[in-house]
Amino acid sequence: MTIAPQKKPALLAAALLALAGLAPLSAHALDIKLGHVLAPSHSWNKAAEGFAAEVKEKTAGRVNFVLFPSGQLGNEKTMLEGLQIGSQGAAIIGSGSLQPIEPKFGVVELPYTWSTSQQAYKAYDGELGEALAKLADKKNLTIISWWENGFRHVTNNRGPVAKPADLAGLKTRVTPDKMRLDTFTALGANPAPLAFGELYSALQQKVFDAQENPLSIIYTSSFFEVQKYLSLTGHVWGPANLIISKPVWNRLSADDKKIVQAAADKWRDAQRKMITDGDQQFVAQLKEKGMQVNEVDKAAFAAAVQPVWKTYSVTYGPELMAIVQKYREAQ
Repeated sequence: MTIAPQKKPALLAAALLALAGLAPLSAHALDIKLGHVLAPSHSWNKAAEGFAAEVKEKTAGRVNFVLFPSGQLGNEKTMLEGLQIGSQGAAIIGSGSLQPIEPKFGVVELPYTWSTSQQAYKAYDGELGEALAKLADKKNLTIISWWENGFRHVTNNRGPVAKPADLAGLKTRVTPDKMRLDTFTALGANPAPLAFGELYSALQQKVFDAQENPLSIIYTSSFFEVQKYLSLTGHVWGPANLIISKPVWNRLSADDKKIVQAAADKWRDAQRKMITDGDQQFVAQLKEKGMQVNEVDKAAFAAAVQPVWKTYSVTYGPELMAIVQKYREAQ
């Protein structure tokens, strides 16, 4: 088929937009793909639906985020690569996954940093979040807001974990970052990394005895089907980021950027509330599903991971660590 010469520029523009995770809706509208790895029932997706609907309405359809949950656009590593080069428009990413791009993002993984979620909110909505967002910006990533996954806990099939010694030799799946590996090694476990999408089947096939995740993920991913014991270790509070590719962000008008930012802040707060409200509910539901739940000696766990703090404080530098300590000590 011969393409009329006057149509070639339009077709070329459409192709370039498609490569950038965008699709033309009209002369002044963009459809932006927003991916994440969690289930449609997770609070990330529920809040993202609200965020997308609000942005579409308030921009009169000029900016339209289209959701792709459950890893449809790839794992977090793949999506981050796409965001950096502009082949994906937006994503919700667990903040620790940014470490391969910027090692200082590992600071979010330091174990037993926060005693409450409110402490963490103040830090990430304040100077700590600003400092990390500046680092991300240099990597072509625009952090719009800080969402969360709540505190992470350990599940396993061997028995209740109440103190670090109970983890001895336990083959534990952890996220693919050195900080988490070092943390569980310090606790006496036998940790190994594995992509999240492969975790359920690995537990089912007994490749791993244990894993660690927030309550929302443990429940919505049906890990209760393949794990018997839930120990409320609360070893890491997990932030997440709503990220837009910098080239895509720069395509938006100043007015539309304000609308997107306001909606992101509103739905950040809503998503956090879903996590907070859901945690107690999830514990009850996991018990109903047959899991045995126990509290742990958090002081003993925190003491066991002090060598991790000492090692990584050097990596993250005095400036970033001073910000962390400022918010840790604040009441």
